[in-house]
Amino acid sequence: MHTPHTDAPPEPPQHRPVPLSAGVLALCSALLLALVAAEWRPLLGLDGDISRTTHRWALAEPGLTQTARVLTDWVWDPWTMRVLCGAAAGLLVWRYADRWTALWLVLTVAVATAVQQGLKAALDRARPVWPDPVDSAHYAAFPSGHAMTATVVCGLLLWLLNRRGAGGVLWRTALTVAVVSVTGVGLTRVWLGVHWPTDVLGGWLFGALVVAAAVGIHRHRHPRHAHGGR
Repeated sequence: MHTPHTDAPPEPPQHRPVPLSAGVLALCSALLLALVAAEWRPLLGLDGDISRTTHRWALAEPGLTQTARVLTDWVWDPWTMRVLCGAAAGLLVWRYADRWTALWLVLTVAVATAVQQGLKAALDRARPVWPDPVDSAHYAAFPSGHAMTATVVCGLLLWLLNRRGAGGVLWRTALTVAVVSVTGVGLTRVWLGVHWPTDVLGGWLFGALVVAAAVGIHRHRHPRHAHGGR
């Protein structure tokens, strides 16, 4: 019997924003990386102006500066974020028996760390230097590891919550905590004078790019879940 040929159904519109977002993020990340590597003077001047201003504020507000140190060293530290990621992976295995997603989550965070360290080594950008520092940090400056790790972990966990159909108070709370954490950790790094503003921007951009790429991989691996969530 002859079976009439039918065209494959068009790709659902939910799939399209992921590669589009990844493309835009890749372009913005590459542009910022090129400008930082080339030491483009207008960008360096803006970095310096913002950093000098925030450093004066940090010296004038010791209580706020101490709070920023606690938040950046303990609450939003990259290792705190990695432990949170590990706990989420454990929950995926224990509660949902979803070993593939748990492995995907851990590997994505590991890849993000490798990308971050590779960029730091390649650019070897110097951190701000102050005669009266309020904090210290090691290794190269670009991109901010705190900002990138927080973006990756919070972005992945939000997507997983969305995929599991979280809503109501849980979703709003998680979204608020994620936004405050990603924004807050970037601001504390500049406030404490250990990163230039473009280091933080680079961390946010590369972190978001890793999340977009990871979500695309997961959707390709598990297309049946691509339409779930919000």
